[in-house]
Amino acid sequence: MKLSHVDAAGRARMVDVGDKPLTVRTAVAEGTIRMSRDAFRLVADQQVAKGDVLAVSEVAGTLAAKRTAELIPLCHPVGLDHVEVEASLDESLPGVRVRAAAKAVGRTGVEMEALTAVSVALLTVYDMVKGADRSMEIDKVRLLEKAGGSHGDWRRDTAD
Repeated sequence: MKLSHVDAAGRARMVDVGDKPLTVRTAVAEGTIRMSRDAFRLVADQQVAKGDVLAVSEVAGTLAAKRTAELIPLCHPVGLDHVEVEASLDESLPGVRVRAAAKAVGRTGVEMEALTAVSVALLTVYDMVKGADRSMEIDKVRLLEKAGGSHGDWRRDTAD
């Protein structure tokens, strides 16, 4: 398999997408952060000193999606048409589950934008709750699905 971001000499390069057609691109990603039951209760009861953890993490994820090309060196800047970040309590972890969806009409996909939104939203949860639990673990940041583009649609097997 040939990697698209490596030239013939093995150097990293940005892929030329100029000849690709404009298509609707979408991607959905998710991830979790596990925390102690005590920390979970603080988040659930909105007792974290820094404020509403879920709301702040959703805004942080949205902002991050819009700045993905500044953070990931070989990503193309993408004019996002829509980003939606949802952070929700998950007592079974215990912790927070973040899901992000990104959409654009462009020549390259928005998988990295969705993954970046999830990652930064989870890091924001960590930052806001670390005073109560420094042992939190960010886990399973992954792409769930993508649509559009020359490689077609892809969906993670639900057994994963």
